[in-house]
Amino acid sequence: MSQQYVSVTKGYHADAPGGVVEDTVFPLVRGYKVGKKGGYITVDGTGNSAYPQRNIRVKVDSPLHYERVGESVAEEAAAKMIGNTVEAGETDTEVMSRIAERFEILGSMTQATIDGDVRAMIVTGPPGVGKSYIVETTLEKAVLFDKIAGKKIRYDVVKGAMTALGLYAKLYEYSDANNVLVFDDCDTVLFDDLSLNILKAALDSGKRRRIHWNADSSKLRAEGIPNMFEFNGSAIFITNVKFENVRSKKIKDHLDALQSRCHYLDLTLDTMRDKILRIKDIAKNGELFVGYGFKPSDEDEILEYMEENKDRLREMSLRMALKIGDLRKMSKDNWKRLAETTVMTRVSKQASAN
Repeated sequence: MSQQYVSVTKGYHADAPGGVVEDTVFPLVRGYKVGKKGGYITVDGTGNSAYPQRNIRVKVDSPLHYERVGESVAEEAAAKMIGNTVEAGETDTEVMSRIAERFEILGSMTQATIDGDVRAMIVTGPPGVGKSYIVETTLEKAVLFDKIAGKKIRYDVVKGAMTALGLYAKLYEYSDANNVLVFDDCDTVLFDDLSLNILKAALDSGKRRRIHWNADSSKLRAEGIPNMFEFNGSAIFITNVKFENVRSKKIKDHLDALQSRCHYLDLTLDTMRDKILRIKDIAKNGELFVGYGFKPSDEDEILEYMEENKDRLREMSLRMALKIGDLRKMSKDNWKRLAETTVMTRVSKQASAN
């Protein structure tokens, strides 16, 4: 049997830069399994200096976060790694401008869903970069007067796992015009055919979006939910999955159908450099360490520390910056030591010896 290869789009391993495995190709040893600590695949780390030279387990949240690739792709990835090929492109200013523009578009598109001009949107980007924050703060502003008046809030944010029946019931609850339903990190619906078909019906671009539940349900009867209704609200689906990177034919067909039904916004934060510059830009605008009482020099010290240790931080995100900010506020003299213990991956004895 010929060697198989996988490209991990989002995974975790203690020896990876920042603990995160992104867009890295490995020879596959064993496919996806679920253990006590979650899902993982077993790959061969030999030949990649960033990993132990043996078979290793890479944690992946779902099969959507890795894809099988051909030998030619693996050879190309190996050549880039050996040659340390880095494509010179945008300047730092251009990168920050590009990313800022995407987030401005995200805010505008969210407002358009509130106004009913956009009925469905998919937003993709890595965790901890502020995509959920932009959506939720835009919605909060829109319903401020409704809250003051004691009216029903016209939006809801659904997070985490959801069954097909729960999805159907939630869509019915927010099916009126001017309602907005946000699905944040609900990637489990992408694995279930029934959930996907319901979601496709809700995100359809047609004038009438009818959603059916063609099975008997005591839950629906008890809650007075009909077996068919028309969805007139708007929906936003926020995910860490880049749809174009998914290679599974079955899942990709569904995702392509979703993309064809609604607006698809990729925030283009694909590299470590992108994420670092995004964090610096937010800090520069005074929007990161609000309420910490830091001087500009304090903030610069934290950001410099993050960049210097980018290969050891468990993740590069706005959340990580705030975690380190908490430590800096807690102990001005000992925060770096605390950071090494709490937010960094452990340096192996072999790495230390080298």
